[in-house]
Amino acid sequence: MTTNIGTIDRVIRLVLGIILLSVPFVSGFAMFESNTATIVSIVLGVVMVATSAIKFCPLYRIFGLRTCKL
Repeated sequence: MTTNIGTIDRVIRLVLGIILLSVPFVSGFAMFESNTATIVSIVLGVVMVATSAIKFCPLYRIFGLRTCKL
């Protein structure tokens, strides 16, 4: 796996992932009373944090995108 996520992209993914992981537990949104919405938010949060940590996004590779400098 070659790195295809740049620094700014990593920071945005990390922040968004942390938000997605915490929102179901700390917000009072009615949509998170459903287990489905909670599970989707947690899965997306984990994916965002994981791609940020490993500096690789499989979708970027499929579409030929790169946000890091070579």
